[in-house]
Amino acid sequence: MEARRRLALLCSHLRPTAGSPTSPISASNCASVCEKGNQERDCVFCRIIRGESPALKLYEDDVCLCILDTNPVSHGSYYNYRHSLIIPKSHFPCLQATPPPVIGAMCSKVPFISNAVVKATSCDSYNLLVNNGAAAGQVIFHAHLHIIPRKAQDCLWASESLPRHPLKLDHETSQLADRIRKELLFFDSHKDDEGQGSTLSTN
Repeated sequence: MEARRRLALLCSHLRPTAGSPTSPISASNCASVCEKGNQERDCVFCRIIRGESPALKLYEDDVCLCILDTNPVSHGSYYNYRHSLIIPKSHFPCLQATPPPVIGAMCSKVPFISNAVVKATSCDSYNLLVNNGAAAGQVIFHAHLHIIPRKAQDCLWASESLPRHPLKLDHETSQLADRIRKELLFFDSHKDDEGQGSTLSTN
């Protein structure tokens, strides 16, 4: 059973499609969702996917779309910090609502797309960023990844200058790790019920 599950996951990463048995995507395509008059009709990414709103498309396949962000972070040269978004073509409001095969398809394009972005912007590096939830800065509630080109010492993120402190391996930290593992076991037990479980550390 474990070998079949791993093979199915691998196959879904190689070529996930909305109707295949290895890619159990339950959400509708943006076009069909919006035709039903659901809240996704106001999603700017859904409108772009349906061709109703303009966008500078960089890459597209059956599962995802990559575009230039229309409101990029900018610091220094505006051209150099035009950043890109990888968007699933089906509407999922956040990362945890996005099926693993879709996330796998999005992430599998990161090396390919980021290499092109870094070279085209003459940058040295890039950040891969997900704003997941309003408190984390998510403003468009359709899951997406940001690829943000970077240069050495560009000071784009204020947090990069904040001091770091070693993690204290005390009772409080152990309790936090225990709580996280407990939550993981809870969610993993639900995955086991669906035949999609995994092995988690209990140390």
